[in-house]
Amino acid sequence: MNVPVDGWTLGNDERYHSDHYHNPLTQKSPAVKKYDEDRILDDLKNYIERTYDEHYSRNNFQATEFIMDSGHGEGFCIGNIMKYAQRYGKKNGKDRKDLLKVAHYCIMAIYNHDKEYEQRFVQETLI
Repeated sequence: MNVPVDGWTLGNDERYHSDHYHNPLTQKSPAVKKYDEDRILDDLKNYIERTYDEHYSRNNFQATEFIMDSGHGEGFCIGNIMKYAQRYGKKNGKDRKDLLKVAHYCIMAIYNHDKEYEQRFVQETLI
């Protein structure tokens, strides 16, 4: 059984947070990237890795996990996206780290979305 997710299809063994998305649009040759996306995505990955080593993580758990697990993930992530987007250019000037935080919270919001969608889909199929 394949599960559609906003136009994407997942196979039986694949999870929403995996790298195994199948989309016919992505089967074309690689697009020319005009905005240095590969480098920026590498920077974002490095930033995210560092957050797990910083004060945000205690005993391999981030406080965000408790918020997400308690059902408040969407509001928490969207609120932080807005916070850091509005802070950019103000608190520390045009601090690139604020934009990396926006992107990181956006990734967590997508994870939360996919997790909720998966739970709803499973519940609907059991009924």
